[in-house]
Amino acid sequence: MIRTVLFDFDGTIFDTCEGVMKSVQFALHKMGIEEAFENLYCFMGPPLVAMFMEKYGFNSQQADKAVEYFQERYAPVGWKECTPYDGIADVIRTLRSKGYEIVVATSKPTHFANEILKYYQMEDLFDFVSGAGLNGDRTTKQEVIQHALDWSDSDAAEMIMVGDRKYDVLGARDFGIDCIGVRYGFSQGDELEQCGCRMIAETPEEILTFITG
Repeated sequence: MIRTVLFDFDGTIFDTCEGVMKSVQFALHKMGIEEAFENLYCFMGPPLVAMFMEKYGFNSQQADKAVEYFQERYAPVGWKECTPYDGIADVIRTLRSKGYEIVVATSKPTHFANEILKYYQMEDLFDFVSGAGLNGDRTTKQEVIQHALDWSDSDAAEMIMVGDRKYDVLGARDFGIDCIGVRYGFSQGDELEQCGCRMIAETPEEILTFITG
């Protein structure tokens, strides 16, 4: 029986595209690379260091410097450039009313996830926020989920993950946790199907159908 619902943040609870991608664009500019905004959707979801290395061939030192530049813009401005998806707050309220424990499980730094939730007066919707550390700790989805497991009284068999990218599906699978993929987020093409996601919600409201029947 499911007792705890793990929600990814970017692309699942909030559309954070503008703030993240503009800050990536800013970082790349400072690294001497000019990139079109529309070519940066791949940064929505995975850890920044990993994506800077994968897409631009940065070594670890260059990727760390790019993340520093990213934070130069994101910390004062970028984190506010987002909006919650229509209907997601009501979905979470309904789940809470039915007794589910609600946890954020995100590769975004916990600090910024909490700031955004407070900014939109949504912090009371969540029992716990498991995110990355500002010092680079807990950047992978597996590490984030393990942190949530360490906090919760639920075990993996009593959890379900909700997320928009393959990283959510595969990260949850490593613990034997099923994942509801959300189509309205930042998934690319059929990546959810390709990584074996069996439950795909086209809208926030469909998340309820998969969890509560």
